[in-house]
Amino acid sequence: MQRVRNLKLGRSLATLASGAMALAWTVAAWAEPLGEPGVGLPRDVSTEGHRIDWLMHYSIFGMVVCFIIMCVWMFWACFKHTEKAGHEVEYTHGNSKRVKAIGLAFAFGIFLIVDGMLFYNSSVDMHDVFQNFEEPLKHPDVVRVEVNAHQWAWDFRYPGPDGKFNTKDDVITLNELKIPVGVPVVFQIGAVDVIHAFYLPNFRYKVDAVPGTVNGMWIQATETGEYAIGCAQHCGTNHYKMKGQITVMPKGDFDQWYARASGIAATAYDPDDLEAHWGWDWKEM
Repeated sequence: MQRVRNLKLGRSLATLASGAMALAWTVAAWAEPLGEPGVGLPRDVSTEGHRIDWLMHYSIFGMVVCFIIMCVWMFWACFKHTEKAGHEVEYTHGNSKRVKAIGLAFAFGIFLIVDGMLFYNSSVDMHDVFQNFEEPLKHPDVVRVEVNAHQWAWDFRYPGPDGKFNTKDDVITLNELKIPVGVPVVFQIGAVDVIHAFYLPNFRYKVDAVPGTVNGMWIQATETGEYAIGCAQHCGTNHYKMKGQITVMPKGDFDQWYARASGIAATAYDPDDLEAHWGWDWKEM
């Protein structure tokens, strides 16, 4: 009997120790420097990425609120409809006018507050910001880049000092994109084989690359550094290999790299290399 008591006491002490350790780890975790804002989001280094973050955070907030409402409703139903002394249990199939009115009121309120806000803000953001190419193209230093997706790599083309695409001074890179910080960069994106998706997680932007179509997007970086480029559309057996790197540089460093790369491209230009001439005339957006 004493042995059983000792065993129970030992288990209780072990449980308390485990709880204390878990509490200590929790306190230590809160004491550490906080990471990026948001739930599992990569670092936002774009001028307009906060708009996408707001939409995601609001969606999470809406789901949490709906979950709490449903839990409260279920607990209320469990305790309300119990048989007590002198109280008969009430059964309902939910087909009364009162129940229907309450359900419709909750549904309309959730739709208006959650879905309505998401629809309105996403529509405004798309029209006024993300698909508004007029403003970034007005910038005197705007950078134009053509993106050609194929299995399984990204080709990038800059127009060179002459400002025209598919000429001998074009700068062409493979899986490596360089842009200046604080300057808008406008992309036109196409594909030659299957559907890909040009995905820049640190800039909160993704645009499909569709054969026979040219899609547009623009970004503006706020911080220098190296960030990932991915393909967010399954495009074949080696889809996982289709990734690149975007390097955000100070404006002066970018200008030096651009001039040097354009000079090398003009020297190495071969008019008979038809595979290198995949560029297209810049399309008005």
